[in-house]
Amino acid sequence: MLGTQDLVQFIIAGILLNIAPGPDSILIMTRSATQGWRAGSAAALGIGAGTLVHIMAAALGLSALLATSAMAFTVVKLAGAAYLLYIGAAMLFSKAKSANAHTEAKASLPVLSHRKIFMQGFLTNILNPKVAIFFLAFVPQFIAADASNKPLALIVLGCIFNFNGMLWCHFLAISTAFARQRMRVNQAVTLWLNRFIGLMFVSFGIKLALSGKH
Repeated sequence: MLGTQDLVQFIIAGILLNIAPGPDSILIMTRSATQGWRAGSAAALGIGAGTLVHIMAAALGLSALLATSAMAFTVVKLAGAAYLLYIGAAMLFSKAKSANAHTEAKASLPVLSHRKIFMQGFLTNILNPKVAIFFLAFVPQFIAADASNKPLALIVLGCIFNFNGMLWCHFLAISTAFARQRMRVNQAVTLWLNRFIGLMFVSFGIKLALSGKH
């Protein structure tokens, strides 16, 4: 159909890849836990928008530049790593500040508008060159060799992957917010949990900065 093949296997593999934890999932869970499911869904929509850009870039051949140009890959990689480090450092700084002030306020991330959270998700995804390489390396395996329009087939598969990913991301947002409401966690535990999440973002940034194309 539309130049695709092994569609069921593609959907299953895509779901498994979406479930695998990473900076996108952590961002959604963090925002859902601190500002509710709508904030988590805003992050998910930003991530989905970033994925759509990667899909179109791959279909137009722009992602091939990242795969073949070491300089282009490095520039985007370092920009993405810097952004992840910025998020992690901002989380650590804001929580440490709250703890040192000994206030009664809830130790959590600063409250952001849904628009800013959307942009966080978008930038976290779009600045990760590994996503671009993924669409060049993984998706073409499910495009039929005799497909009359391979870019169209890639777009179709990419949209299926993104749709399934959005289902998972929104489920993650809602379930995390529900679990947070059901659990009563004191401020000290919340503080250290948020610090741990900040460190995870820092580690993701360092890992991305040190990574290669493969």
